[in-house]
Amino acid sequence: MNIDVLALKYRPKFFEEVVGQELVIKTLSNSIDLNKLHHAYLFSGTRGMGRTTIARLFAKSLLCQTAITSKPCGKCSACIEIDQGNHLDLIEIDAASRTKVEDTRSLMENVQYAPSSSRFKVYLIDEVHMLSTKSFNALLKTIEEPPAHVKFLMATTEPEKLPDTILSRCLHFKLASASHNTINDHLISILKKEKIEYDNLSLSIISKNANGSIRDSLSILEQCIAYCNGKINSSKIIPFLGEVNSESVIKIIESIISKDDSLLIDTIDKIESQANYMTMIDTVISILYKLTLANININLLDEGDPYHAFYKDNLNSISPQDLQLYYQIAL
Repeated sequence: MNIDVLALKYRPKFFEEVVGQELVIKTLSNSIDLNKLHHAYLFSGTRGMGRTTIARLFAKSLLCQTAITSKPCGKCSACIEIDQGNHLDLIEIDAASRTKVEDTRSLMENVQYAPSSSRFKVYLIDEVHMLSTKSFNALLKTIEEPPAHVKFLMATTEPEKLPDTILSRCLHFKLASASHNTINDHLISILKKEKIEYDNLSLSIISKNANGSIRDSLSILEQCIAYCNGKINSSKIIPFLGEVNSESVIKIIESIISKDDSLLIDTIDKIESQANYMTMIDTVISILYKLTLANININLLDEGDPYHAFYKDNLNSISPQDLQLYYQIAL
């Protein structure tokens, strides 16, 4: 098995490899192909969704030696250097470690100089919201009217912390969290390439624990591969991630519906001590919500859901009023 970190090994090198951001990728690709380029771009979204990766791919499209294209060759020296992180005209700045106004002023003084070997000089500022107010003021004029050879790409998890004066001068792309199915399919693709055995329930649990983050899903997957000794199995994954098995969750909800307090207490007593109770409550909330949907129309639910049979068996077994009450209590 390859010892490379999965999140780095499978980091996209072209736009078409990016997972779960179709709208953003299509917009960027079209703007490049139409040669409608802005001077400043902002990518925001939760952690692990590909903000910095997309910014690098955009820089690769701008700096590829073949042309400005949404499909860079990946073979020229510019593309290879960007993939390796050592291209001279792609200046990556970690704003978290360079918050002082002196750092920003020093940076802006170099903007006027032409790129060393490419058509553009690209500044990629990560976690830009960490800059101080004075740093933003020093950056403002340059972002508003940069030289023709300069492009600014900024990434942040907290766009609300950026001054409106900066936001108004950027094209803002908001990256969406990845859906459960998107993460699941991505994990399957990677495990097949790595030739690692798995079961579908394990991947469903890992996808749920990733909370919409592609990178988090790969980090959790890597932990699970190590813990399961190269063969992912749900019976090992469930206690490892602090999950409560589906039978226990179903017993809890059935005992609530039937008002069987002794069964409820007995079921909770048998849950393992390392279980993550917040995760368990989240699962209960999800099931109560989907049970409401099932009572409206069972076809609204995914048949691949591990609790689908439970929804089907309990159609109209509880009044809408009680179901709503239990849902609110769980929340």
